[in-house]
Amino acid sequence: METIVFYVFSTFMILSALMVITVHNPVRAAFFLVLTFFASAAVWLLLEAEFLAIILIIVYVGAVMVLFLFVVMMLDVNLAELKKGFVKNLPLAIIVALAMFAMIFMVVGGEQFGIQKFAVPERHAADYSNVSALGQVLYTEYVYSFEIAAVILLVGIVAAISLTLRRRPNTRHQKVEDQVAVKSADRLRVVKVETQPRKHTIANAEVEK
Repeated sequence: METIVFYVFSTFMILSALMVITVHNPVRAAFFLVLTFFASAAVWLLLEAEFLAIILIIVYVGAVMVLFLFVVMMLDVNLAELKKGFVKNLPLAIIVALAMFAMIFMVVGGEQFGIQKFAVPERHAADYSNVSALGQVLYTEYVYSFEIAAVILLVGIVAAISLTLRRRPNTRHQKVEDQVAVKSADRLRVVKVETQPRKHTIANAEVEK
């Protein structure tokens, strides 16, 4: 039964991935990519990697793909131009896809990652927590690597913020603290103006002929 479920979800994943690159409508391509993520999450569940499956659905389907859909639906994509380039670049795309498949098979094929090299992992009990095991390994053996990666991400965030918040000398900026601390007397000032009699003046207008 597990083998049948694996082949079913693998078939859905491959077909939906092919539809992502062959369909002409970008919105439909994004939805097929969501289906690909769901099928990949099901395969991760069969491999007893529940944490990776949940992260794949929450992060990619729930956040990244929603952002993709917003961007694609807001852009005015010319579908005629996409159809023109598809047939023209199809032979080159097939060659590149076959080359990538051959390289992936050479790296992760049966000779390097087969049963002859690595033993079949043992089945865990029903109460086994993949998240707990991953957390124990992450915060014990790889705690320094995890902290270094967190610092690198923090540096990237700070660098992105500093690049976008550049101060320009001719740009006016609001000071929120001054606006909050202002009083009613500072907002309104009554000026007493003395009245003067009106003076009527007559000006002669010259008309050009």
